[in-house]
Amino acid sequence: MSIVPLFRSFAPSPVSGMMFSEASNTFSSIWSSFVAGCVRIGWRLAAALLVLLIGTLLIRCLLRLLRNGKLTQRMDPMFHSFLLSFVKVSCYAILCIILIGILGVETASIITVLATGGAALALALQGSLSNLAGGLMLLVFRPFQVGDFIEVMDQSGTVKDVGIFYTVLVTPDNREVTVPNGSLISSVIVNFSREKNRRLDLCFRVPLDADTEKVKELIGQVIAGQDCVQETPAPFIRMTAVGDSSLEITVRVWCANGDYWNLKFDLTEGIAHALEEGGIQVPHAQMDVHIKGDGASR
Repeated sequence: MSIVPLFRSFAPSPVSGMMFSEASNTFSSIWSSFVAGCVRIGWRLAAALLVLLIGTLLIRCLLRLLRNGKLTQRMDPMFHSFLLSFVKVSCYAILCIILIGILGVETASIITVLATGGAALALALQGSLSNLAGGLMLLVFRPFQVGDFIEVMDQSGTVKDVGIFYTVLVTPDNREVTVPNGSLISSVIVNFSREKNRRLDLCFRVPLDADTEKVKELIGQVIAGQDCVQETPAPFIRMTAVGDSSLEITVRVWCANGDYWNLKFDLTEGIAHALEEGGIQVPHAQMDVHIKGDGASR
């Protein structure tokens, strides 16, 4: 028996060789495409990272120029703060759009998606849009400025910063309160720093049998010793109420806005000492109970 036919049976056929060649070519094509795609994505990621670093550096330089520039230093502090916030948000938004384009994402498709989901996006961002509108209204109407002491929504403090979406207050005990602009613009705002002068109102109680003229004289002497009390309008010292066990004396004086709190404490302490030295005691709430009955029956 010849072994030649047996070896021929194990020899590769032309069909199997063609299939192997096609598979090899397909694998090579896929591998080449994969490598080319990785290289392309790598270049895009490298370019995006480079643009991100350069863009962040440029934005920080721009914000530093706006914050410390001579031209911007002359601006109103409230407008300056709002401008910084607006430029910062706008620049970073533009940078994000540029990065998306570099990464190969079609910006037209993003705009289409945003337009399609515009209603849902508007509902989701309703609070933020309201705060943005409130910030613009604060910038236009200016009910307060940076550095003013205001009271709003049961919160009081000095305005530290007015941003696009939020306003920051610093309370007298050094707490930082962040108030949304939308809520702030729709609330009652009390500005204690807008006017140059303020009126200080104080009330004191004296006994019913006290000599009111003497009380007025003692209070007037204390007021005369305070240099920050303004002569015009003249100080007001009158009895304004008669209670069950005391008379109420109201004192009203005018002073510069910056002297308000010191004058309040000085007058309160000084008038209390003057009344005590003048023999006029501050009445305390008390109740007298009278028992009626036959003493012999007890």
